[in-house]
Amino acid sequence: MSIVDLTAFELRERLRSGEISSRAATETYLERIRRHDKTIHAFLRVDEQHALRQADEIDARKKRGEKIGPLAGLPVAVKDILCTKGQPTTCGSRILENFVPPYDATVVTKLKMADAVLLGKTNLDEFAMGGSTENSAYGVTRNPWDVTRIPGGSSGGSAAAVAASMAPLAIGTDTGGSIRQPAALCGVTGLKPTYGRVSRFGLVAFASSLDQIGPFGRTARDVALLLEVIAGHDERDSTSVPKPVPEYSRTIGQPLSGLKLGVVKEHFAAGLDADVESAVREALRVYESLGAKLVDISMPVSKYAVATYYIIAPCEASSNLARYDGVHYGHRTDEKAMLERLKKDAAGGGEVDSPLVRLYRDSRAEGFGPEVKRRIMLGTYALSAGYYDAYYLKALKVRRLIRQDFDRAFSQCDLIAGPVTTSAAFKLGEKVDDPLAMYLVDLYTVSANLAGLAGISIPCGLSTGGLPIGLQLQARPFDEERLLRAAHMFQQATHWHTLRPKLAA
Repeated sequence: MSIVDLTAFELRERLRSGEISSRAATETYLERIRRHDKTIHAFLRVDEQHALRQADEIDARKKRGEKIGPLAGLPVAVKDILCTKGQPTTCGSRILENFVPPYDATVVTKLKMADAVLLGKTNLDEFAMGGSTENSAYGVTRNPWDVTRIPGGSSGGSAAAVAASMAPLAIGTDTGGSIRQPAALCGVTGLKPTYGRVSRFGLVAFASSLDQIGPFGRTARDVALLLEVIAGHDERDSTSVPKPVPEYSRTIGQPLSGLKLGVVKEHFAAGLDADVESAVREALRVYESLGAKLVDISMPVSKYAVATYYIIAPCEASSNLARYDGVHYGHRTDEKAMLERLKKDAAGGGEVDSPLVRLYRDSRAEGFGPEVKRRIMLGTYALSAGYYDAYYLKALKVRRLIRQDFDRAFSQCDLIAGPVTTSAAFKLGEKVDDPLAMYLVDLYTVSANLAGLAGISIPCGLSTGGLPIGLQLQARPFDEERLLRAAHMFQQATHWHTLRPKLAA
């Protein structure tokens, strides 16, 4: 069996036993990246020499009998929206093309302390705004199962890297489904932790009340291993919750007796692809065969989740992205050319901006892509005088109702099960010019972010076209342990998580 055929957990055990060296594992994945990433474009940057140095240091420490971390020698890919000291962090945007942070995000620090080998930074929709990884300023990422299709987004690079066996583990972020949706479309496992479970320090903010960092892996056990490392309280993040972190990787195999799965009737309405519904229904039958009880529940406010999300998230983005003004860091327009444009405008007799205002306008116009501009404008409009109460304040009230929907649901069940996406992966370019159609991709995922809950996507079938389909499980806040045990329970009884895309040699 090849190294890339092993799950992260299996590879970790062989690294620990000395059967495989850290350098051998790292070289194998780097070779895989060299061979396939020209087509997939999952990575924006790969630092081969640094990764190999890390691997050699871990091997040397093991040889000396020194203590090593829980991920010692395991290669990990990191979404390029997490700050990495001394290395570019672009967020998939031209405005941060040359930005090199002077510090590591807390999650990156924890990965280094756990002796993970950092392979590189993965592609994403610009500032995590998108559901297809087509909005990156540095080119699209392709789905390893069919390179004419999207991998999902915004963490499409991380999901594609794991699916194409270019990394056994990866880090993504989820603001409205950006871990779970690409995990479903790429046939891997991806978990969005509860808001506050993982520190957001060093995460470049999109929507601060919604963003959460989480793991990708092939299996629930892989994801448990990575979550165990990155979770935990951090004083540098005021939203980080001081709760102990369970030993997810140790408890994941414990059986769940008397499990009650809530099935939301509103999730099986018009617009759900027949292949997806069939696969999800079959997954529910598997759970029944394992002793779980299905409970029909209703979440009537869920139909307002997408509308609510696309007011709150752009409002927060509008505020967060105001810092990119071309003055302190990031892209700045060519000032000489800008002054020439001002002279021409003045000669035309029209109203002319001040040089400072023009610097802001031109720097942001050149640095941001169309989708980011669209969301900044939506958010600025919703926050403006005369519209704040009608849009933003009302959205916050609906957000509370959505959380109450979940509270009522969890009084009847342990977990909520349903689809992740309305369909399997669609064609590249199919929806990129239709923002509304693209926003509806998040139909089943945004509510967990609005409510601050945990959710996981696990492979549960293939479409008639041979594309992966995901099952979503959602849990009460900070109940990731039960979520992972339920996902593992399903994967022990099915084979979907073992399937790999066939890549050209």
